[in-house]
Amino acid sequence: MSLQNDLTQKVIEAVKQLYQVDLPTVEFQPTRKDFEGDITVVVFPMLRYVKGNPAAIGGQIGEYLEEHVDEVSKCNVVQGFLNIVIEDSYYLNFFNSIKEETDFGYVKSQSDDAIMVEYSSPNTNKPLHLGHIRNNLLGYSVAEILKASGKKVYKTQIINDRGIHICKSMLAWLKFGEGETPESSGLKGDHLVGKYYVAFDKVYKEQISELIESGTPKDKAEKEASILLEAQEMLRKWEAGDEEVVALWKKMNGWVYDGFDTTYKNLGVDFDTLYYESDTYLLGRDVVKDGLERGVFFKKDDGSVWIDLTEEGLDEKIVLRSDGTAVYMTQDIGTAIQRVTDFPDINGMVYTVGNEQDYHFKVLFLILKKLGYSWAEQLYHLSYGMVDLPSGKMKSREGTVVDADDLIKNMEDTAASISQELGKLDGYSEEEKRQLYRTIGLGALKYYILKVDPKKRILFNPEESVDFQGNTGPFIQYTYARIQSILRKADFNVSTALDMTMDLHEKEKELLKQIQLFPETVQLAAENFSPALIANYTYDLVKEFNSFYQQVSILGETDDQKKNFRVQLSQKVGEVIRSAFHLLGIDVPERM
Repeated sequence: MSLQNDLTQKVIEAVKQLYQVDLPTVEFQPTRKDFEGDITVVVFPMLRYVKGNPAAIGGQIGEYLEEHVDEVSKCNVVQGFLNIVIEDSYYLNFFNSIKEETDFGYVKSQSDDAIMVEYSSPNTNKPLHLGHIRNNLLGYSVAEILKASGKKVYKTQIINDRGIHICKSMLAWLKFGEGETPESSGLKGDHLVGKYYVAFDKVYKEQISELIESGTPKDKAEKEASILLEAQEMLRKWEAGDEEVVALWKKMNGWVYDGFDTTYKNLGVDFDTLYYESDTYLLGRDVVKDGLERGVFFKKDDGSVWIDLTEEGLDEKIVLRSDGTAVYMTQDIGTAIQRVTDFPDINGMVYTVGNEQDYHFKVLFLILKKLGYSWAEQLYHLSYGMVDLPSGKMKSREGTVVDADDLIKNMEDTAASISQELGKLDGYSEEEKRQLYRTIGLGALKYYILKVDPKKRILFNPEESVDFQGNTGPFIQYTYARIQSILRKADFNVSTALDMTMDLHEKEKELLKQIQLFPETVQLAAENFSPALIANYTYDLVKEFNSFYQQVSILGETDDQKKNFRVQLSQKVGEVIRSAFHLLGIDVPERM
């Protein structure tokens, strides 16, 4: 419990006793630096329920708290603000109760209901790119935060392994590949397949130009380019189960999966279960037919099946084509139902998908509710903005995408360059340096992306992210390493019992207040599906620690009790940084 939570009930109790009024909420804010106090009650909102002068009301509540709450030392009122001074013993008791908790802030028991978090979900015709990195980091972090908040979590992805885009890469490899493999080319499998996706597009555009020059209208040329017609024929063969096409599809997808696995490992994300579009694209048709009989859907004259969502402010949405084939919406309906069949304890799902799909998920969730699934009330679209680079937008067909593997390597190189300039690595072996560059580079990348509210678009600047000052991953990692250095230098048993009667320095109290906020920050981040709340909490904690470090002597303190406490306090700050960064998928180095 935070100080604010502890005091809320006491203030409500005071108002009930003094004015016979049930106060629904209490508004708090940090006490301004120029006034005495640890926390401030804002009296003005109470005037809706209690009539009178705000300063007088604040004074009476303050007197009640001083008399009835042991932790309250004294109070003072400045206009309509009640500033409360808390006894040092309150903070010492709090610290003593949590100092042995290595996973402080995490809820240990898991709920019976599970939540499934979907992220990544790539196409198997190209490597992962910068947009996938934001997707993976968000989904993975939200899953870890939900676990820490006490939820049972399944991490999943649906791999888009079928369709015309896959056939484009396959056809181009058949035409131009000359049997090239990842082994013969030295390329990662996903990079090799992506190379032929780009090759297809190049030939396709050339053929369109030739047709236009010969007098064919542009829209007709785009449909009649011979290489596109061949790809469409290959897709028909795949859907008919042609042995040669299916064998090629399995071989090339296998190359891609190996490549993806390497990228996921380097990025530090994982999955509990995988779904494949080639398995799920037929799902949902029977559900739609059942919903048609129950009046959830309706059939048009051409035989196509639709749902009318106009009363909900949306529009009519097709769910089966006139020839009986499924659309993406049908597939997503079926996949959602299949997941609950596979994992009956699921009572909610989080879909990590870019904001261009906002409308799709509004429709999907509404359809599932209309079909009568209770878990459909617990569906959430973790919608996020795109990631741009200073050089502009990315286009995968033209091969101008920022490749995920290249970016990870670039982050390591940038970290190496800046670390060497700062000269912080004396005495490190080459292997230690390489590991550290990786930790710093990946930490910089992850923090830069996760500190931003998911809904906002990001302009990603690699050099700016690897900065040892400001709101960056390396700044926080450096503070953690500084704390570990303090612990290594401490020449006494840091688990010694505390003197519960000692006076606290103002900076010690501020640090304890910040630590106290961690459990509720984890819960808030889980409720809002927002790693940004964890990232920015950690930055605030680190700023508070650095202020403490600069103004209060730790190992140089002559009073052994105070020195012991300050080392233990530093240790706890380090543990909270590590726990918070774990939720973001970021490692912390013991030395920097």
